[in-house]
Amino acid sequence: MKDETRDRVEADIKDWAYLRELPDTWHGFTLQRLALVAGDCYDIYRYENEELHKSVTAYFHEETHEYKLRVKIGLIEFCRIEFITAKFDVFEALLRAQFETVLAGLAQFDPASIGSIVRDKKIMTWEAAKELPETLEGFTLYIRPAEPVKINNGSYIVIDYVDFALESSVTVYYNIYRDEFFSEARIWNIPDVNYDFDSGTLSELEERLQTYLVPRLQEVRTRAEEEAAARRKKAEAKQQNEEAEEQPS
Repeated sequence: MKDETRDRVEADIKDWAYLRELPDTWHGFTLQRLALVAGDCYDIYRYENEELHKSVTAYFHEETHEYKLRVKIGLIEFCRIEFITAKFDVFEALLRAQFETVLAGLAQFDPASIGSIVRDKKIMTWEAAKELPETLEGFTLYIRPAEPVKINNGSYIVIDYVDFALESSVTVYYNIYRDEFFSEARIWNIPDVNYDFDSGTLSELEERLQTYLVPRLQEVRTRAEEEAAARRKKAEAKQQNEEAEEQPS
């Protein structure tokens, strides 16, 4: 991040009354006053609930020169587009008006937040969803169709199997504009796409889940564990080299 960008943000947030007024805990989330640079972002503050694996971060994005709000649910991060603005005073007004609602919605599922298209698709009352195992191939069912999560660009997370220790997951989405289900995996939080779950109806998705879900989870776990082993081996080699360099000649 450029010095002038950092200086601009720090000038904006210096003696910021709103930041001082924020409660230390709010709807089960804990406040972190950050004021730190992370790549091309200046993170100002964050509310996090580690048990729920959820957080919300207010930040400035140097690439677009805008203040934004970043939401993390499980391994998935996205910006709430209604908070994006280049003007600091507008950002504060948006936070004061809507930030608590965002936190409350993360703390507890609100059926009213789900649009009519998703309701009409019968995703939340899908009988086959009741058969999804709570754990499968070492992954935990983190998000289920009865409580879908709205993200951006008309997409909802409807199924999310996650292994947080491996930072890996298999996620099924529904997009209201394409009227289509699709999937994406994450392996050590790096997206990995395939098209095995692409479906237009719940019945078609059910068939594809029965055929492909277990093999896909197995594949993701194998690749994640291989990467973990490679990382351990690299770390051990680095430590051995450092110890060798410290030995007197």
